Amino acid sequence: MNFRKISQLLLFTVLVIALAACGSTSGSDESGSATDESNESKGKITIGQINWPENIAVTNLWKAILEDKGYDVELQLIEMGPQMAAIAQGDLDVAPEVWLPVQDKSYYEKYKDEADFFEEPWYENGKVGLAVPTYMEDINSIEDLKKNKDKFGGEIVGFEPGAGTMLVTEDVIKEYGLDYELVESSTPAMISSIKSAVEQEKPIVAPLWKPHYVFSEVDLKFLEDPKKTYGGVEKIYMATRDDFSSDFEKVSKWLKNFKLNDKQLGELMLNVKNNEDKPLKGAQKWVKDNQDVIEKWMK
Repeated sequence: MNFRKISQLLLFTVLVIALAACGSTSGSDESGSATDESNESKGKITIGQINWPENIAVTNLWKAILEDKGYDVELQLIEMGPQMAAIAQGDLDVAPEVWLPVQDKSYYEKYKDEADFFEEPWYENGKVGLAVPTYMEDINSIEDLKKNKDKFGGEIVGFEPGAGTMLVTEDVIKEYGLDYELVESSTPAMISSIKSAVEQEKPIVAPLWKPHYVFSEVDLKFLEDPKKTYGGVEKIYMATRDDFSSDFEKVSKWLKNFKLNDKQLGELMLNVKNNEDKPLKGAQKWVKDNQDVIEKWMK
């Protein structure tokens, strides 16, 4: 085969490959764009998070669910007061934990016209109050605190300022005429103080709530609240920024279908607690084990 024929053959081969590549490229533009579309985020959703066990569990649960559905989810660690203000201003998409009718009433009243507070709760068996170790047999009511101030050093060990329960606890101090200081700290610091006191069988009183894993780790009891300042049964609701339901119609519907009972929430919290360094991993395990529950929310 002479050089001229070799050159023609090479040119023909190159043209065939080029045409095939063009055909492949033009064909893959549609399929490629479809693939890109499927991989592309369906939008970014920001969820407020507070350093409370049930809150960390639920926020990571929804991060796991929504990211699996193609959304980009950011959890923003932000305390209750600023969180509710951010929801009202449209700077945050979801506030997952609003306790009503008592604990977060002040936030509801302040922002009810500027945010979407869900009509149905996702958890219906909440309880809030002052708690002491069970070995404190002579302290059974909030009224008992008045004559036992010295035992507690005149302090109620609290958590993050601005939380609804902290605001209500200030009301409790006034309502019962307690000469106590409500000490602000953080939830982990408060739980650490409680565990340390129980280990040494020392007196301690703190505002607590159920659901909370601490009740399964140490023996505590709620003090009777004869004036009902903390209220009775509390329910937990979600709230979203005002136009969230129009921007994320499906997600809004899923969130409104969301319900957890004591057993489900307890298992979720335990999964997340067992993966404290990677809470998302704990939530993903719960999601994997509870697909039947999640399918009901996705309808």
